[in-house]
Amino acid sequence: MRTTTAQIEITDPMREAAENEIVEQSRKVDYYLNEYTIELLAMKMQNGDFEIPPYQRAFTWEPKRKSRFIESLIVGLQIPFLFFWEMPNGNLEIVDGSQRLRSIQEFILGGLRLTELEWLPKLSNFTFADLPENRQKKIRNRSIRGIVLNEHADEQARFEMFDRINTGSKIPKPAEVRRGALGGPFMSLVVELAKDPEFVALAPMSDGKVNQREREELVIRFFAYTEGFEGYKDRVAEFIFNYAKRANTAFESDPSLESDYRARFAAMVSFVARVYPYGFGRRARANATPRARFEAIAIGSYLALKERPRLGADNPDVLSWLESAAFIDITGADGANAVESLRNRIKFVTDRLLEG
Repeated sequence: MRTTTAQIEITDPMREAAENEIVEQSRKVDYYLNEYTIELLAMKMQNGDFEIPPYQRAFTWEPKRKSRFIESLIVGLQIPFLFFWEMPNGNLEIVDGSQRLRSIQEFILGGLRLTELEWLPKLSNFTFADLPENRQKKIRNRSIRGIVLNEHADEQARFEMFDRINTGSKIPKPAEVRRGALGGPFMSLVVELAKDPEFVALAPMSDGKVNQREREELVIRFFAYTEGFEGYKDRVAEFIFNYAKRANTAFESDPSLESDYRARFAAMVSFVARVYPYGFGRRARANATPRARFEAIAIGSYLALKERPRLGADNPDVLSWLESAAFIDITGADGANAVESLRNRIKFVTDRLLEG
């Protein structure tokens, strides 16, 4: 039986722990405010004073969306804050706002021609140079407020801020951001294994999920969770980010680790392909791979193989429990990222395989 939020009694130690957590996380977000004119923003973009991180470069607004933003700017609508990180070299990395800044640069300095506008239809097809000089000055003098994380904010704070600012928007997912922010030998292996044909066949998903690098997310979770949950505090993105960072460093120090990781993943994939009739999907010809189900099957199977290598040569019967109400319940979404839920669904599969 699942415990609902209403059944949980909040105690004083729980309140104290929550307060300590708030204080700890707040220390990571140290910032100051700046006011930037449109002219200054365009110039800084042109001069390279603002740097666009790799994970944001591929997401470019189409002309209509650029024009709609410029129209909002001209009529004086409130523009959302820009977010930056102060880099050690003095430049500002754009945490959020790269599309707005690129649109401003292109309009003020790059000759962007506006498309059909809704509020200002008579301004359609204008460039900035087509405007009267007094209107150009007014636009240049408009300002947008920017929030700058100081240089002491760590990578995880920037990653978390970008993810939270853009929740619900058409923006990079954690796997995409992680890939851009944490390039290195371990992440290169993750990208490669995510494209393994056998794994691709076992982990069906939509084109949208593939483009959001969901298979890379599954691969990195496999490695992170098979090595344990030390430091896991029910915040998946932070845990995996830190794990990937450590793994990159370890791979750089000891390149021989790559073959070990590759072999671990291959053994798991081979076992799942032979034993599980639907791979990581719920049914034949599935078009999705639920993360909780993947974690249970992939990591549970790996741990069972690690304890009993001979299991890899057998064909254990998994159908007896794979479609059971107990397995469906334990791989459901309720509390899916809580560490105890993770442990329980992984242990469920490991125990069933070893019992068999």
